[in-house]
Amino acid sequence: MLTSEELHDKLVEWFGSEAVELKPEEKIDPWIVVAPEMIREIAKFLRDEPELHFDALMCLSGVHYDKDNSLGVTYHLASTTEKHKLTLKVILPEDDAHVSSVEQVWKTADWHEREAFDMFGIRFDGHPDLRRILCPDDWEGYPLRKDYQVQETYRGMKVEY
Repeated sequence: MLTSEELHDKLVEWFGSEAVELKPEEKIDPWIVVAPEMIREIAKFLRDEPELHFDALMCLSGVHYDKDNSLGVTYHLASTTEKHKLTLKVILPEDDAHVSSVEQVWKTADWHEREAFDMFGIRFDGHPDLRRILCPDDWEGYPLRKDYQVQETYRGMKVEY
C-alpha cells in the first residue's frame, strides 16, 4: 500500500511537478491537485500502472469554492488489489469550467460527471452524453453553486424552496 506522498512522487516522476501538487497538510486525507488538462492522462496512468492499479472511482464530486469563486472536481480513487486510496482535485475558473471526462477510464464517472454538470455547470469534454440528470433540461442555473438564485416559477408553477 503506497502513501499519498509516494503516489505524488510517482506522478511527478511521470508527469512533472507542473502537473501535480501534493497538499499533505490537510487534517483528514491529503490530496493531490492535478492540472485540468492532465486529468485524463493521469487517470489512465493511475488505472493502468500495475504497481498502482486504481481500478475504482469511488466518487466524483463538483465543488464551488467560496474564497476565489472557482469550481472544482474531486476524484476519490481506490485500488481494490493494492489496497491504497487517493484523492485528486482539479480547480477550474468559474466562468470557463471545462475539464476532460474520465468516463472512458472509469465507466462509473458517467453519472457522476452528469451530476456535476447539472448541479455546478462543470463541462466534461469528451463525455458521451453530457446532459442534465437531476433537473429538467430547461432548468435555469446550477442549484449547488453558492450564488444560485432559485427561479420564482417553472413552467407556470411557483417554485417552493
